[in-house]
This record gives sequence, structure tokens and C-alpha cells, in this order.
Amino acid sequence: MQTDMHYYGTYAMARAAGLKPDACKIIATAAQYVDDNAGKNTVTFEDGAALYLDATAHHATDVKNIDTEDQRDVWVPFHFFPGNEGDTYTERLVCQIDSPLAREMVKHNLSLADKAFSLELMGVTAHVYADTFSHYGFSGVSSRHNMVSFNSIELHGLNEESKRHLQKKIDGFMKKYGVEASGLPNIKAPNIEKLWSKKKDQYSSLVAERVSGGLGHGAVLTYPDLPYLMWSFQYQAPKKWSFENAFGSKGEKSGRMEHNNPKTFLAGCEALHGLFQRFVKAVPQHGDDSGRPFAEISDAVADIFSFQGGQNERADQWEQAAKAGTLFSGGAESIPVYDENDWHQERDNLSELKSSSEAVDKPVYRFFQAVAHHRAYVLRDLLPSHGLIVN
Repeated sequence: MQTDMHYYGTYAMARAAGLKPDACKIIATAAQYVDDNAGKNTVTFEDGAALYLDATAHHATDVKNIDTEDQRDVWVPFHFFPGNEGDTYTERLVCQIDSPLAREMVKHNLSLADKAFSLELMGVTAHVYADTFSHYGFSGVSSRHNMVSFNSIELHGLNEESKRHLQKKIDGFMKKYGVEASGLPNIKAPNIEKLWSKKKDQYSSLVAERVSGGLGHGAVLTYPDLPYLMWSFQYQAPKKWSFENAFGSKGEKSGRMEHNNPKTFLAGCEALHGLFQRFVKAVPQHGDDSGRPFAEISDAVADIFSFQGGQNERADQWEQAAKAGTLFSGGAESIPVYDENDWHQERDNLSELKSSSEAVDKPVYRFFQAVAHHRAYVLRDLLPSHGLIVN
């Protein structure tokens, strides 16, 4: 998922669940900052204190993704939460939609609602939980289970504007990595005209596999993150399972997967709404009377997910719906604009505080507290309790 969902969608679900605007902003900022906190940082203070701030993401083609230790610290706990299904270790690392393990993580993080960093932790939790509704079928480590047959990807129902948008993205990708694509066949797009010109017919998902090290959904680019997209593909390695779920997606033993992003994103929003309702009950001081049942806003959310456009345009759809009064019980209101530099700047300014003890009141510091608790719990408690040793 991208900023339109991790920030704007998360804010909307928190507000619709009955949280106050200030709380929603912190939660939504933390949710998106998981993606924007892409480097390790050290903050030193004049009084001798130091903060070692670990990354919660790397860009998809960052060389750090090749570091298997870094994969286990970053991608597994924050982006591709293990579903714990299958027979082998690597199969069990594959992310699954709303898995029992993910729900156990949510329950545990909700139990920390009395902590000073609980709002930031709810944002981190929302990011991880929401990603299970888009990243399912892939794992957060370099694995053959993430390999896709590069001539099997099919995209459905795109309008002309979306074709041009994806074309532009692919052009940029090819400009940077095209030299690695020589001799490779084109991705198919039946039911619509092919998205790529003959000059791009050597592009394939195998290029993405190479530059991402077979990590996560690199082989299928950003298709899992586009809320309007319906698409399918074939894994290189045959699967031993089959499924068909209520989210409009199914997989076959052959390894053929069909994804209905509009339905899974809508289900993800309902899950987030439920998460935030539980949080409001645990800490009513963060709530007000803005809550609405998800059933009352589901059609408006579905309309947002039907919009085909770039992430900035999709973010604007959330803003328009909020201003139209279709999301919150209080009627029309705005969603604050997200700017990752706000927390980058706040992080960089920590060292300018007169005393390191002042840092504990800053949302960005509490974000790193939340991150540390979540990572340690997932990697050293939750996963091992289910027989999964990741790091």
C-alpha cells in the first residue's frame, strides 16, 4: 500500500471509528512513516545521551535489501507479516490476509494502549495489518516463493489514463534498469491493449526480481499496492495449496493467483476500522462522538478504491470524500496533508534539545519506541512462540 492508504485511508478509518483529529493525525503519520523511515540514524545529545534509530523500510531497489539480516529486521515484521501457513519454513513466512498470527499481533499491541507511545504504536500496527490485505502471497525474504513467471502477469479493466500512468512508471524503471532486461519477453495484458510499446517489449518482471533480490512483491512491481487494480499471475514454483476467499481473490495449486485489490483493500479498511474501535474503548480519552459503523461508509470507501490514478490523486479522493461529509458523523471536515519531512525534521531536531529527557514527549521519539517494541515482540516473542525463528 502507498501514502493514499497508509496515511489518508488510515486517518479516515481512525476518525470514522471515533478518534479525535489530533490522535488520528499521529496514528496516520506513524502508519505512513513506517515506509518513509528508510535509513538508520543516530541522534546524540549534549548531555551524553544517544538514540540509535533503526530503519523500518528500504526502497524496493535499495542494495540493503540483499542483506538477509536486514530483510528479517525490516521486511518481515513491518511489511510482509508471516501467515504461518504451509509445510516448509519459507512457506510459513509468506504473508496471508488477516491471518490468525496477524490478529494475535493486533491483540497484543492493543494491550499496550496505556503506554505513552500507544498512538504511534497503533499507527505501526495499522501499517503492518493493512499490508496483509495487499502483500499476501509474498514473503519478506529473498525466496523462490516470490518468483513469478514473467510472461504470466495479466492486468484487467484499466482505463486509458491508468495505462499511461503505468507506462510512465515503467519507462522510469526501464531507464534505470533496462540494461538488465535484454532478451526478456513482454508481460501480457489481455482484455485491454498492451501497456507497453514495442520498444518496451523486452521488459519483464524478471528484471524486478533481479534488482529486488527476489524480495517481497518486487517481481510484480507495485501492482499489489494499487487499490483499483484487478490482476493475476503465475508463480514459478508450483504451490501445494489452493484457496478462494471472501475478499475476491483465489489461488490454485498450479500457482495461478487472482487478486481483486478493490475488495481486499475494502476488507482491510473494515479491519482497520475495527482495530481503531477497540482502541477507542481502551483509551476513551482519545475519542469523541465522530464514530460511525463501517457499514455506513463502506460504499463511499469502495468508490474511492474504484478511482484509477496516481497515489497523489488517490489521496485527494479521500480528502474530497471527507470534505463532502460522507465519512465522518460530524459532516464535512478536512484530512491534514501528509509531509514526511515533518517527522524527518522533528527527528533531526532532537539533538538540539537542551536535555535528552525532553525527547520522550516528541511523537517521532515515541514512534521509535513503538517500532522497537513491535519489532522485539514479533521477532523474539510472537513468531518463536509459533515455531518461527526469523532473527
